[in-house]
Amino acid sequence: MHPLIPPMAAHVVLAAALYALLTVARAPAVWGIGRRAGGANAWTRREPRISANLSNQFEWPMLFHVACLVLMQRGDVGTGTIVLAWGFIVGRVLHSAVQVGTANVRLRGAVFMVNFVAVLGLWATVVFPGLLR
Repeated sequence: MHPLIPPMAAHVVLAAALYALLTVARAPAVWGIGRRAGGANAWTRREPRISANLSNQFEWPMLFHVACLVLMQRGDVGTGTIVLAWGFIVGRVLHSAVQVGTANVRLRGAVFMVNFVAVLGLWATVVFPGLLR
């Protein structure tokens, strides 16, 4: 298996987990499952954050997947490239945890920088072959 496939697959798993979490969050409103006796939904405040984070998984991460595919096709993958790919995944997980679990926009921006820098690094290796070999 190509070494960039596991981090790419990990991002797919993250997106799938967010879809599952969003389904749980919407269950009280959509199906009445988990609705409190008074009709309240414990997920009311988190559901928009989960939804927004799920949408985020199809924005900047798209550039991660494209860079990985180009590098795989070219066969230009070294240890540095693999570290950047896993760094992106760690950053994505942290970003999701912060966005879904808190309303701390400053912290969310800080952890987003991990993803941002990792993808820029991957694209640097696309533009400058052999950069991280």
